[in-house]
Amino acid sequence: MNRSSQAHPAFDQVRSEYIDTLNLQVEQFEHRATGAMHYHLAADNRENVFLVALRTVPEDSSGVAHILEHTALCGSERFPVRDPFFMMLRRSLNTFMNAFTSSDWTAYPFASQNRKDFDNLLDVYLDAVFFARLDPLDFAQEGHRLEFAEPGDPQSELLFKGVVFNEMKGAMSSVTSTLWQTLCTHLFPTTTYHFNSGGDPEMIPNLSYGQLQDFYRSHYHPSNAIFMTFGDIPAHQHQQNFQEKALGRFDRLKRAITVPREQRLTEPLRVSASYAYDDADNSERKTHVVMAWLLGESTDLEQLLEAQLLSSVLLDNSASPLRKALETTNLGQAPSPLCGLEDSQREMVFGCGLEGSAAEHADEMETLVLEVIEQVAMRGVPRQRLEAVLHQLELHQREISGDGFPYGLRLLLTALGCATHYRDPIAMLNLDPVLEKLRSCIKDPEYIKQLARKLLLENCHRVRLVMSPDRELSRQRQQAEANRLAGIKVQLSESQRREIVRQAEQLAQRQEQVDDDSVLPKVTLEDIPTEIPEFSPSLHRDGEHLLTRYQQGTNGLVYQQAVAPLPGLSPEQWALLPYYSHSLTELGLEGATYLEVQDRQSATCGSIHAFTNMHGAIDDTQQVSSCLALSSTALQRNQQTAAQLMRDTLEKVRFDELERIRELVSQQRARSERSVTGNGHGLAMTAACAGMSPAARLRHQLGGLAGIKHLKSLDDSLQENDRLQAFSGQLAGLHAQVLEMPFQFLTVGDAEYTDEQADNCLQLWRGFAGSGAGQAESELAKVQESRREIWVTNTQVNFCAQAWPSVAVDHPDAAGLTVLGGFLRNGYLHRAIREKGGAYGGGASQDSDIGAFRFYSYRDPRLGETLADFQAAIEWLQDAAHGYEPLEQAILGVIGALDKPGSPAGEAKKHFYDQLFGRDPQQQARFRQRVLAQTVKDLQRVAERYLRPELACTAIITSQTGLEQAHDIVEEQGLNIIKL
Repeated sequence: MNRSSQAHPAFDQVRSEYIDTLNLQVEQFEHRATGAMHYHLAADNRENVFLVALRTVPEDSSGVAHILEHTALCGSERFPVRDPFFMMLRRSLNTFMNAFTSSDWTAYPFASQNRKDFDNLLDVYLDAVFFARLDPLDFAQEGHRLEFAEPGDPQSELLFKGVVFNEMKGAMSSVTSTLWQTLCTHLFPTTTYHFNSGGDPEMIPNLSYGQLQDFYRSHYHPSNAIFMTFGDIPAHQHQQNFQEKALGRFDRLKRAITVPREQRLTEPLRVSASYAYDDADNSERKTHVVMAWLLGESTDLEQLLEAQLLSSVLLDNSASPLRKALETTNLGQAPSPLCGLEDSQREMVFGCGLEGSAAEHADEMETLVLEVIEQVAMRGVPRQRLEAVLHQLELHQREISGDGFPYGLRLLLTALGCATHYRDPIAMLNLDPVLEKLRSCIKDPEYIKQLARKLLLENCHRVRLVMSPDRELSRQRQQAEANRLAGIKVQLSESQRREIVRQAEQLAQRQEQVDDDSVLPKVTLEDIPTEIPEFSPSLHRDGEHLLTRYQQGTNGLVYQQAVAPLPGLSPEQWALLPYYSHSLTELGLEGATYLEVQDRQSATCGSIHAFTNMHGAIDDTQQVSSCLALSSTALQRNQQTAAQLMRDTLEKVRFDELERIRELVSQQRARSERSVTGNGHGLAMTAACAGMSPAARLRHQLGGLAGIKHLKSLDDSLQENDRLQAFSGQLAGLHAQVLEMPFQFLTVGDAEYTDEQADNCLQLWRGFAGSGAGQAESELAKVQESRREIWVTNTQVNFCAQAWPSVAVDHPDAAGLTVLGGFLRNGYLHRAIREKGGAYGGGASQDSDIGAFRFYSYRDPRLGETLADFQAAIEWLQDAAHGYEPLEQAILGVIGALDKPGSPAGEAKKHFYDQLFGRDPQQQARFRQRVLAQTVKDLQRVAERYLRPELACTAIITSQTGLEQAHDIVEEQGLNIIKL
């Protein structure tokens, strides 16, 4: 395929290149007047993607680029409404719509399968980026402001408020974020990466509105912009819109915004710092010890792949020498989350280290790391391990992803870094020439030795950071903020106090105003596609085994799964499932240690993992079906060896590697403890719903807050050898039961290979030990109980959730409840929780899998007021007058979610599991028609029936300080206090 596009007259074509491994044409154009670059990835894909990025290089940690990203989306020249971004979310069939602030660029991407919708969004995005209004009230709402605790009373307490201010308080509650930001402060003493581009909560209040405007004028100009598109719309049609809607009004900007190379250190640094630790647990062995090197430029593909090669050799899996050392040492709990290569900035960073350590172990850990690297530099590594790393790079290059994130957008973001630094982004998309060069290089045994020495051992630009827990730091910060505010308040003149009151009044009025949204373009229900893509998999049976195969364009990859229903399990065995499924592919096999198996996996496939899947019945959420799946991804040439590895994993896994089992549980604990601040709203909703159905309870017990609490207890107990031995036996017993269940198989691959894949699969699994004689899962006890909980953990912000028992997906009311979630979010919750309340996000949704309707807030400075907003949203639904358009927008949101495309393999796997759990095309069509038929009265009826106050269940995640401040709420709501 070579279909180079013609350019619009305002653009010159710079180059065009076909990339065989991606099956697309990459074209580069330059806008004549402004110098703006346009990169177009021409592909036979109807999910078109647009992105415009600006080089944004902050010179402090005030969060100016981040706050500008928010504020630019709050109204523009052609669309002078208060909130066009969120309003377009409701008026669109987009498959992706967002904005990102990175360390050196800000991007505004969207994707849509509907051409009318794509053009609508393009209009709004171009106007928002290049002709933003930047209303000072939007800056106050989205960035920061001073406001009295009682907005009209100047005698009440003075507070900092703002969406980004609270968002970054939440973000910096993450120890990983704090660790990385502290490391960058020392790795980059002179460039923009020294600063927190998202904003440091202590520095955000220093940013003035004038500084925001200056940054906009200097950075948001086409000469500093990069346009990127992907899909089947020709480049010249995009360019016509760019020219007419934005670029035609600009001339070239003379200043080029760049990030210089960092000045290199002449000797390594050793730094100590602290992080806020508010958990009730003992703070011993909670220290992070990390080392990081500044490497070469991420924009040089050869340097990038050499760094990736070395990083993978050292850390790729548990058999890799450095990861093995970090996993097995007694100096810490688990390898640091910063282990690996960070290549998103101009110059790359290689990091490694330990979490769950102690400050006194820092020297020993540093010695351990340097000794491992020295061994690699002296002895090298086996050639087959280097080939396995290159195999992984090739597989990653070929894989068409897109489950949860559009495939085209992933490609654009891969290329964006190079474009940001005025280098060749097309090279980043075509790895084959450099991979071939590396394949030649690794034939020389000295090559990897020299890389280890050049990039790490002889590189003086190295920082060792010891970050220790500090139980007083949160209180000290809160006191410092209170003292700062008190000092500001004392200095306020009478006119300044009146101005703060006036601004609060104006902002409240602005948040309540109803804009004329007719100025915004939209799609309607008439634009919804009437035909839904259908799958026609082929079924093959060979004796006892059933194979389902899908023909999908997978670009030379094959996806295979072995699937079995779960056996009847005791409550204790259900609790084992997360550890069993995780360890199944992390342990040794008969005759081979886990280290040898890790090498085999890396050489054979891109991934191999096990997971469990459980769903309520379509007509009764109290009835649950579940299965275990073993899944692999491989290049087509490795299909048989991948399938053999899967079979060996099931038949030969060994649960006698006790120390390895202990390490795996410890690593799971470390990951789960880090997950709270990033997924607090999800964990809170899971906790609130836990009493509503068996599947809801299992989610909470296995992967929710209760699961995290159990995991911490289990990890502590496995320090005793007798308990570890017993745990190993329990895993082996569970596995024996799984092997008695009937297995079926799934393959997804390119059409030209599917017959071969089917024959190989059935032949390889012939005689498999799975007997099919096992007892099917026993019926889980029905669950109907009320829960009211407040969980206390290490966080600077809150996550609030309330839930009500509802219905299964095939119940006639499920459609109304699903539409109701978007209706409440769009019409009430977004304004109340985000705009007025200052939380980063909030909303409502129906989960028909578990039979629950949920409200939630994310990174929220409030508690009781948010719970009151949840109830007020229900009252608003019943009491206010509602037109048709908000209903249509909510329906569009549901249909857009239903029709959102995945990757070719992801869509096939989704179809397989839909069939397995009774979500057949007939059921999906019924649900779709019910969604389209909803009326406002239907929404009011289901809310009145299901969202009754006495049925509400509550779960909140907060800090110890938050708990102390929420004493009245705890008493009033009758909340059970649980320390995580």
